[in-house]
Amino acid sequence: MARRFILSFTVSLWAGAMPAQTEEFATLKGHGGPIMDIAVTDQGQVATASFDNSVGLWTDVTPSWLEAHDAAVTALASAPDGTIASAGDDYVLYRWTGKQAEKIGSHKGKINGLAFSPDGTRLASASWDGTVGIWGADVPPIFLSSHQGGANDVAFSADGLTLYVATMTGQLVAYDMSAPFEMRLLVSHGFGINRLITTPDWIAYGAVDGGTRVITHEGQNIADLTLERRPILSMDYSPQSRQMAVGDGHGFIMVVDTDTWSIARDFRATRKGPVWALAFSPDGAMIYAGGLDDAAYRWPVTLLSEFDPAITGERAFLRAADTMPNGERQYTRKCAICHAITPPPSRKAGPTLFGVFGRKAGTLPDYRYSSTLLDLDIIWSEETIDQLFDLGPDHYIPGSKMPQQRITGQQDRADLIDFLKHATSSEN
Repeated sequence: MARRFILSFTVSLWAGAMPAQTEEFATLKGHGGPIMDIAVTDQGQVATASFDNSVGLWTDVTPSWLEAHDAAVTALASAPDGTIASAGDDYVLYRWTGKQAEKIGSHKGKINGLAFSPDGTRLASASWDGTVGIWGADVPPIFLSSHQGGANDVAFSADGLTLYVATMTGQLVAYDMSAPFEMRLLVSHGFGINRLITTPDWIAYGAVDGGTRVITHEGQNIADLTLERRPILSMDYSPQSRQMAVGDGHGFIMVVDTDTWSIARDFRATRKGPVWALAFSPDGAMIYAGGLDDAAYRWPVTLLSEFDPAITGERAFLRAADTMPNGERQYTRKCAICHAITPPPSRKAGPTLFGVFGRKAGTLPDYRYSSTLLDLDIIWSEETIDQLFDLGPDHYIPGSKMPQQRITGQQDRADLIDFLKHATSSEN
């Protein structure tokens, strides 16, 4: 995503703890789930958003964890003073002071993009609930909904007078930021537009069909950089190097020279799967990216062609079904992305299932359970786990953080339970 600015009422985060920039490849390892977004502050502080419900702050390759979200963190914003804001699948926006989270507000659907006005007085949030939220200090939020469909990304103009919105229906629209917030349509792409970058001179966007295009602020075409790869999932721009980076679902990162609108580099970053997260270092010399792995990666931009793909995309749920017994297959497809079966600690989104049989729900130390789990009197057993997947978490434990899913086949549930009894036992 494009570089972000934060609200004026935020304060500095981790002052004096910024990592030194080093011109070398590095792995930022420690998350418990795929990397959904990356932001880099002006001071070089790297923040990563993950499916494991947390934000990682990195001092070189050493993480600190920000914990507040109850679902995957999908969007980040950074301030010139080093402050971080985050949003995600729990519909909530937070800003961070040290490790303390302060709730900014919430939507009624997933938040997929954040942007801040250049003067730091307003924050825009793009939500799949069909609205764009405008947030400011000590003023009520405003929700814009004249566009069609859910909003995927937002970006302010350089003067802060216009807000650009990319939508799931393929619209790219511009809102006048003075009341009554009139909207004008710039692009009707035909496929959903996922990502958006604005500069004083141009707007770039990436779409579901692989469309990667550059237009003026009035909507006239400047360049078409579309390749036979889709969807476009991540974008960032470095004003220092005047390069734009584009990440796609095939695992490539395309680096574009914006002076000539030519492809300077085209690098395969991952062996399998998408590049969901992408960001330049402040000087434009390094690029950070993430995808299906539980790690982010850093490459020197000028040396991209000398590296093999670092992101493996090797997730258990992507293994061929015929390579596993049915019980293990049910675990990898329904449980593995959120739950480990090894002894704690675990950084996955859900608590480890190690020793789960005979354990009271909501009692594993050092895991942030929802209040629903803490108030229940459930002992996990063959019977209760069977009921959980027969009815679905939304019916068996209404209000829990567990995704809504069922295993409808009785034999499939029985095989899963047999696998878990063996795999999570202390004897194994």
